[in-house]
Amino acid sequence: MKKDPLQPGRCAELLAALAAPERLKIIRFLVDGPKNVTEIAEMLNVPAVNVSHHLNVLKVSDLITRKKQGRFVLYSLCPGVIKEAAAAGVPEVALNLGCCRLDLPTGSSPLPPAGS
Repeated sequence: MKKDPLQPGRCAELLAALAAPERLKIIRFLVDGPKNVTEIAEMLNVPAVNVSHHLNVLKVSDLITRKKQGRFVLYSLCPGVIKEAAAAGVPEVALNLGCCRLDLPTGSSPLPPAGS
């Protein structure tokens, strides 16, 4: 039997990890570089304990990595998760899941608070 190139099990796992609005916001926030839990909690306007749960889901799905730096733990996107793409000649940032691609809006505008 031929292996399905879509890898539906892995694809479903990745999409489930991104199913919460807060996790999508975290991924988009990490595009600019590593951040600690406090920075992520401030961006989301939620308690740090909630952020830790979301970070764990993203880490288990191999979308982010963590690295201890002094007394902080910095979270960043796994290599290859974000790729630069050129659609119609306009650069964009895309979340490459292997099974599909999610285009992430870019820009310096502040993110809306959680629940928006």
